[in-house]
Amino acid sequence: MKAVLLAGGFGTRLRPLTVNTPKPIVPIFDRPFLYHQIDVLKRLPEIDEVILSLNYQPDRIRAQVGDGAGAGLPIRYVVEPDPRGTGGAIKYSEPHLDGTTIVFNGDVLTGIDLGALVELHRDRRARATIVLTPVDDPAAYGLVETAPDGRVLRFVEKPEPDQIRCNTINAGIYVLEPETFDRIPPDTKYSIERSYFPSLVERGETFVAHVERWRDIGTPASYRQAHRDILDGRCAAPPFAGAAAGNRVVADGATLEAGARVEGPCYVAPGATVRRGARIGAGSVVGRSVVVGADARIDGAILWPDTVVGDGSSATAAG
Repeated sequence: MKAVLLAGGFGTRLRPLTVNTPKPIVPIFDRPFLYHQIDVLKRLPEIDEVILSLNYQPDRIRAQVGDGAGAGLPIRYVVEPDPRGTGGAIKYSEPHLDGTTIVFNGDVLTGIDLGALVELHRDRRARATIVLTPVDDPAAYGLVETAPDGRVLRFVEKPEPDQIRCNTINAGIYVLEPETFDRIPPDTKYSIERSYFPSLVERGETFVAHVERWRDIGTPASYRQAHRDILDGRCAAPPFAGAAAGNRVVADGATLEAGARVEGPCYVAPGATVRRGARIGAGSVVGRSVVVGADARIDGAILWPDTVVGDGSSATAAG
């Protein structure tokens, strides 16, 4: 079984973080974001390869991720010659697919049980299965309405108040059967959300939904919140799964000089140095090889690798 990660976008909503760093390798703690997605995929033993569908700065991603040895699954790079949308990207990957396929959007942080999702898909003999997530303000999103048995009934874009009958939206995780890809035209920009999924409903094909909580890291605010969710244990992910949640984690290879204070929950990565008298406050993330100067203060900020905070300076979470 193959998994396709749709990671070809420009990461516009996440700017300025993605001006020089493609979204798949934006760090979550001290690992590229896509490694957290691959952690979820590794829990399904059937998956034997991850296909990275790319367009924006693919060489930078390849240089950091390589063949996937550091992530734990073999990686194949499929680079679109031009942006083709979510459906077009899947179609471009089709020659490498060998059956039932898992698809993740490139900004989904989740702990979903993929084994249970695939079991649902197969039990229902579905042509496609979509993961949905509930939202507090359904008027702000395109909604996906389902029947009591989980069948997808319709998609409602920008609903008027009298059209709101549910609060579930597309979470960007799918189980798909490649024989349905014949409706996606080759070499064309095509949306899986606006064209492929509605076609399943229109043709009366078996198309079911599963509801799951998830985190989108697509904006700076949601990127910060994802770190906080992991720090506090609301989302189980390294390095804060299990007992570490809510505590301070100082990795092996980090240096805390005498008088440095580190308050949990926070994270200090390998190779980081926290000088004398510095304070790392709750909610902070100190990345690899960061230097926090003497008497400096870090309050809830996320410091990317190789950042230097001068003596007596401060860094505070924006917003």
